[in-house]
Amino acid sequence: MRIAMLSVHTCPLAILGGKKTGGMNVYVRELSIELGHKGIEVDVYTRSQDPSVPYISEKGLGYGARVIHIPAGPEAPLPTTDIYPHLPEFVENVLTFAGQEGLCYDLIHSHYWLSGWAAERLREVWDVPFIQMFHTLGMMKNRVARDPSQFESELRIEVERQIMRSADRLVAATPAERVQLMWLYGADMNKIRVIPPGVDVMQFCPVPKEEAKRFIGLPQNDQLLLYVGRIEPLKGVDTLLRAISILRRDMASQFDRLCLAVIGGDIGNSEALDAEAHRLQQLREELGLTEFVAFLGSKSQETLQYYYSAAEVVVVPSRYESFGLAALEAMACGTPVIASEVGGLAYLVQDGITGFHVPDQEPEELAEQICLLLSNEALRREMSDNAVRAAQRYAWPLIATQIEALYRESVGVARPAPMQRRE
Repeated sequence: MRIAMLSVHTCPLAILGGKKTGGMNVYVRELSIELGHKGIEVDVYTRSQDPSVPYISEKGLGYGARVIHIPAGPEAPLPTTDIYPHLPEFVENVLTFAGQEGLCYDLIHSHYWLSGWAAERLREVWDVPFIQMFHTLGMMKNRVARDPSQFESELRIEVERQIMRSADRLVAATPAERVQLMWLYGADMNKIRVIPPGVDVMQFCPVPKEEAKRFIGLPQNDQLLLYVGRIEPLKGVDTLLRAISILRRDMASQFDRLCLAVIGGDIGNSEALDAEAHRLQQLREELGLTEFVAFLGSKSQETLQYYYSAAEVVVVPSRYESFGLAALEAMACGTPVIASEVGGLAYLVQDGITGFHVPDQEPEELAEQICLLLSNEALRREMSDNAVRAAQRYAWPLIATQIEALYRESVGVARPAPMQRRE
């Protein structure tokens, strides 16, 4: 079996933590690697963003998988809305490449709405099924947006709706996302399969805390809180900073060795700081947390294991999260997670078992739960053991087996006739 994997706006080999690099990059990369282990060949098509990068990369995804960088518009990073006009060129160049290579695919697996648009056009030529996973939904992002500048376009929402009508199968990360697809977009429930993302439990596994702290250069007596993810408003990092401020104000003597590390974003490059990163750094200063909060920028996957293991608690304060891969990685490393009770996090983190749920945008309650976990070592140990066991259910070999079954089911089932367009 040979799969055309589409990840138009972001490359699975890109450094994580940037504005458009995160859980989806990890998903596409790790799934491609695992499918290769199963003897399934995967070509990941992504838009070329740097002419100095080879157009074909056979390193990084293991045996049987490769990344193909397709020119479409300027070979430079672009906002997602600016990529949309270049999608016809992307499709045309994918078809040209596949034709020149004599490639035949059994199925298209597309990620995010831009890839779904391209998948529809490629299916018309290749006449194969296509499976869509959105990772985030425009209508859900709009429901939590704070101001008009954060709203997703009507174009994105209409394209998402069309993809849901057209795709042969839709993959939802959680039952909550399945309901969102049906409720907000009217998606056919019979098309949707709930298959969560996975985690590499060989890479993300517990490291002794002393060793982990020594590796990242953290004093042994310090208590580390950790945030890992993109730096953007819906991630709720401002709520976390306000919670730290409350702890420092009300329980300074109890938590005099408390610190927070924020991993994500291009923090090391002052010229690249976007509005949200700048706002958070200003908030840190206003709250008097400069000595206690460190913005560390992006870190490699190999290094993250040590940060997760060194932390007492990982906090995921998002206002919207379709799944929450950082929470799963933390759990695999044996670190309890305090997460907003939203989207996939409400499904992934088991309240009172592997961590705690808190309402989003409620720093007082977040501070209370952080205080409870930091003050109770026995509870942290119990939740740590529970978290490791829970994460095993998401090991990539198990998840890839479910995806493979969906592929084979989709290839074997006749596709319904396309809807007739109105003239």
